[in-house]
Amino acid sequence: MEAIQYASIERDLFSASTVLFSGLTTLLSSRKCCRMDLTDLEKLIMSEGRELMRKLLEEHLELRGHGDIGSSVEGSDEIVRKNKRDTTKKITTTFGKVDNNRVSYANDGVESLFPKDSQLNLPDNSYSHSLTKELALAVANNSFDESIKIVERMTGVKIPKRQAEDLANNAAKDFDGFYLLPCSAELLDLVSKKDLLILTMDQKGIVMRTESLKEDTREKAKRSNRKMEKRLSKGEKKNCKRMSTVASVYSIDRFKRSPDDIMKGLSRKDDETKEKRPSIAVKRVWASLEKEPDRITKEMFDEIVRRDPLREKDLVCLVDGEPRQIKRIEQEAKKRGLKVTIVIDIIHVIEYLWSSARVFHEESSYACESWVNQQLFEVLNGNATKVAATIRRNASRRGLKETARAPADTSADYLSKKKKYLQYNKYLSKGFPIATGVIEGACRHLIKDRMDITGARWGLTTAEAILKLRSLKSSNDFEEYWKFQYEEVKTSHNLF
Repeated sequence: MEAIQYASIERDLFSASTVLFSGLTTLLSSRKCCRMDLTDLEKLIMSEGRELMRKLLEEHLELRGHGDIGSSVEGSDEIVRKNKRDTTKKITTTFGKVDNNRVSYANDGVESLFPKDSQLNLPDNSYSHSLTKELALAVANNSFDESIKIVERMTGVKIPKRQAEDLANNAAKDFDGFYLLPCSAELLDLVSKKDLLILTMDQKGIVMRTESLKEDTREKAKRSNRKMEKRLSKGEKKNCKRMSTVASVYSIDRFKRSPDDIMKGLSRKDDETKEKRPSIAVKRVWASLEKEPDRITKEMFDEIVRRDPLREKDLVCLVDGEPRQIKRIEQEAKKRGLKVTIVIDIIHVIEYLWSSARVFHEESSYACESWVNQQLFEVLNGNATKVAATIRRNASRRGLKETARAPADTSADYLSKKKKYLQYNKYLSKGFPIATGVIEGACRHLIKDRMDITGARWGLTTAEAILKLRSLKSSNDFEEYWKFQYEEVKTSHNLF
């Protein structure tokens, strides 16, 4: 593309901003200002200073000329545009709205080209990258109403709510492309210094607008009769959520322990003597409503390959025991020729043991707790099948009816069916983690803390965008992502 010529500088450029600056210094020298306290002075300078900065930017854009590069321009599509005219685009920036006067090159049936827009790397919409970034950071943590107020306090610019939602959606659009990039040398170095690569995933429901629910849930919601006008009753809440899939990949060093160490760690008396755990490194978390669990499972393994292209690390996958989840993981690992050790979260197992204990002992009694501890110790030693047999035998000896013994039978069935993933003695001796605290924390942070705002009902597109923005922040990737997206805009101007 030919160089864009600057405007003639013979005339008095920056005259309007010079007048504004002079007026501000005169005002600050006045008796009125000399009687102000610091807070009032800050408010005054902030208000008047924003208009000065806005004018400086606008006059600088005028200095850059109109982007006139001749009688015609050829785009990257090899089509020549010969129809030329002057146009003005209003851009809302962090200082306020400015006019960008530029030349348009057009032809029938093809998109118009604006060389000056390309030079300035302007987005397609009328909001600057910097303002969009501030909004994206705000909505990742706050409601849209609060985010609009935050941006207005910072910049003096009020963004209408509909436009704020559109900007958030646009800000998240390059999420998948960003994670297709090879890992940086710095990240690969951090991964290489840790012993293990951990995969983990879970699901969490989000309250959605009826049109954004999956088809079967939407039909159930339409058939349900509202019992109250302004609140949902317990049963109705089941038909207003769409499940999001949450995933995480991170690196960690081995932490070898024994079943005795775990039992001691569960005791409050041993809090002061607990051994320091290894720290988690380069943790990435993400969540999606749009993508099916199969797709997220694939992305999780894609991330593993990005981080360990030579397949040098031991892979451990922590799950809650849901059968379809385990099947997806095993199939994806087999397809890629990867060996993955699947470990069921020990906390889920403990809950099953407590469920059984309440069948045999009074709830919250010492006997109940003691029984759980005994069975847990056996499970940690790799004897899940033995514990299942013990539970069934105890239920039979007591002559319990089917309904009374049902929790015990459910727990025994769980231990028997999942024994392949309950070999904790082996996992501990290899230094593998055995709890899913990371993914549970991710579900709480990504979903509950932002998406579960009282009264919120989400549309699918906006909810997906917010999840992506929160994922980028939680993974400490937001700044790199924003640079990537900024470079992507450069390629979209269709100019050589």
